[in-house]
Amino acid sequence: MKLIQLSLITALLFSIGGISSCTKKKGCTDSTADNYDANAEEDDGSCIVYGCTDQTSENYNPDATDDDGSCVYGPQLVFKFKFDPNQERFDSFGNPSTVPAGNAAQSPNFNKMSGHYVELIPDEWTALGTGQVIYEGPETTQGGSAAIDFDKAVVVGENEVFLSVPISAIEAGTYEFIRVSVSYQEFEVVYNASGFTNQTGMLASFIGFNTYISSYSLNDHVEAVNANKLQGYWGFQTNVSGFNFFLDGQAAGTTVVNPLPNSPIPPGSCLVTGAFETPFTLTGNETEDVEVVLSFSTNQSFEWNDANGNGQYDSDANEFPVDMGLRGLKAIVQ
Repeated sequence: MKLIQLSLITALLFSIGGISSCTKKKGCTDSTADNYDANAEEDDGSCIVYGCTDQTSENYNPDATDDDGSCVYGPQLVFKFKFDPNQERFDSFGNPSTVPAGNAAQSPNFNKMSGHYVELIPDEWTALGTGQVIYEGPETTQGGSAAIDFDKAVVVGENEVFLSVPISAIEAGTYEFIRVSVSYQEFEVVYNASGFTNQTGMLASFIGFNTYISSYSLNDHVEAVNANKLQGYWGFQTNVSGFNFFLDGQAAGTTVVNPLPNSPIPPGSCLVTGAFETPFTLTGNETEDVEVVLSFSTNQSFEWNDANGNGQYDSDANEFPVDMGLRGLKAIVQ
């Protein structure tokens, strides 16, 4: 009798929903998804749509959740760097410049460089940010204030591709100038120290407005920073008689060439501005890639206080970098 009563109570509980012996099958209920489950009664958010997720591609799929490598790109606008020690040396206003009294300078041997921002400028009256901004590098607040994320920076050598942008993503038009925010430089300099002359060392120069650096390496030396560094921070590494030496510091200033008085740039930025050799026109009907060489003047771009007046960088004679700004930019369409 007790068994019959228990069965009746159990049946009653099931019937009123107190206990459910029947659960809905969960899965993807979107029939357009690649993992659609026809037997699923309740969607569990697992739907996957494979396709191209890059908005700059020709076959971008706004419904795609997972990129499948199928993106198709048309003609690209490709940018490469050139480091020219013979290119004219300019001051901040784009006027020919010489090394000031009390300082000395050399044209360093550039290894690599990085940029954080690229903007095509129609004319000299174009205000910052109102041209065609075609690249903005990653930033982070890991060090406190907003800063360039050096860990994610694109650092390349001469004639290597720095940036490639689909021409279809750029507004057709004619551009006379270009702005490039240079954020990092790495180059070799010649120095004297402790009786050793004509030694070479590698210098890292962080010239962006503010850069978060977890660490960086120079030859066989790795320097941990884990902090933000303002424009002008530098590190120097060299090997002498088998010994590794490293020091770092902060340059007093950075020359940033901007020959456009009617289009000012913010203080503390490194938005180097230069002209195309001839006005650059994009029609939007290009069928092949277009390559632009960004030629930077490294002419005496490494400058220091020449304490003893010998014109040589004597790192142990209280001489230190005072300016590491690039000395001009011109854009050359290949």
